[in-house]
Order: sequence, then C-alpha cells, then structure tokens
Amino acid sequence: MHESDQPEISGPTSKSQRTKMGKSEDETKNLNKKPKDVEISIPIVYGNIAFWLGKKASEYQSHKWTLYVRGATNEDLGVIVKRAVFQLHSSFNNPTRTLESPPFEVSESGWGEFEVAITLFFHSDVCDKPLNLYHHLKLYPEDENSSMSTKKPVVVESYDEIVFSDPSEAFLARVQNHPAVTFPRLPAGFTLPPPIPVEDASKRRRGDTKDHPLSQWFMNFSEADELLQLAAARQQVQAHIAKLRRQISMVDGQHQQLKSSSDQ
Repeated sequence: MHESDQPEISGPTSKSQRTKMGKSEDETKNLNKKPKDVEISIPIVYGNIAFWLGKKASEYQSHKWTLYVRGATNEDLGVIVKRAVFQLHSSFNNPTRTLESPPFEVSESGWGEFEVAITLFFHSDVCDKPLNLYHHLKLYPEDENSSMSTKKPVVVESYDEIVFSDPSEAFLARVQNHPAVTFPRLPAGFTLPPPIPVEDASKRRRGDTKDHPLSQWFMNFSEADELLQLAAARQQVQAHIAKLRRQISMVDGQHQQLKSSSDQ
C-alpha cells in the first residue's frame, strides 16, 4: 500500500495483447454449420481511472476510482459478454461484484492499490469457457516528480483482442452487423441467414461507453487495433496455407495408394 503523501498525476499507461479462446468439448463435438479456419475477434480495453480527492481526502479515503471493461471503440460489449465479475480486495464490503449487463464497471473510493481479478462470461453461442483477466488497480503515479491535482486522473488501461476460432453459424449471424465485433471474411460458398434485427437502440446506448462521463480520459487504441488486425489476417493466411498443405498431403496419399494398387 502507498502513503497518501505521494504525488498523484501520471500519464496513462497501457499494454496490448491477443487472447485466443480455446474450444470447449461440446464445441469440438458439434462442428456442423461452422466455417473452418475462421476467426472472429472482439477488441476490449480494461483498466481503471483514479482521482485524488484533494482537501476531501482522509487517511482511508484518498481517491475515488472506477474499474471497468469496455469496447476498444466504446461499443456495447453486451452482444458478447453475458456477465462480468470483479474480485476486489477483501477489505471492501461485498468484494465480489457481479454485473449482469453493461456497462461493466465498479466505482469505489479508498487509499490502497491491489490486484483485481476480472472474469468475463460469454453468451452460450459464443463460448462456454470464461476469460480471466488481471489488473493492478493504480491510484498513484509512477513519476515521483508529478504534482498533486484533483482534475487530472491516473489512467491505466490494457488492450486485449479476444479471438474465437471456428465460430458457430448462430454466433456469426447474431453479431454480423455489430460494431463491437471485427467480422471475418467467410469461406467461399458459406452464407449466413439474414441479420438478426438490432436490439432496442436505447438499450445499446446504455451499454456503450461513448457518452461515459469518464470517456475524455479513455485511451485511443486504434493503432494497437490495426496492428492486431494485421496479425489476425496473417494468422488466417497461415491457417489457409496449412489447410492447403493438408489437402495436398491427402492427394499425395491417395496417389501413393493408387500407385501401390497398380504395382500389385
């Protein structure tokens, strides 16, 4: 834990990564109506924003903070995420905070920094395995020369691109027009049913974070998004090459069998 006399202001910090979700046993058993070698990705950002309370600060209440998971472009994640669970420090009342709908965030006040476990549960047609994220709640700046201020917060965010391989037809059909989803190029000949009507617009507005009161402090991850999309495209090309190699190997095997039969 940190003393309350440390400086407060620091620039935002970030990290980027790409998390590929594995398929469950049920998913691997039921591969019908699933395009092969296709990936669908959802860029997300998770982190916290913390404000020093200034003259209102006390020994145990020096900062107010908000911890959150949001779409990288502030779109509604409710189309993918069914529930988010934030595990706070045990000193908080009700340290396990469960949110059944977006926005997925927790606001509190305190004086100490600690690691938060965040678990995302997905809708049944997305993935039955939860995703575990970890974030160190940051209240105090890294730069010891920074001055104290109640107007500029400490911002720490991480970018992650969640990748789902071989998505089901139902999943693809449901999210094909949703702005939170990076939609893949489908194999030739694979067609989806008509798009599912968009949910009530007011509900989506409640779920996105474009007009969030803290949005001015959110970081822009467009460059990270572009780099990870390039990585995803390269991975899809590699998967297609691997598929072609398997097909060539099968043809070679059949050729060898025919040659062996003709030699007998």
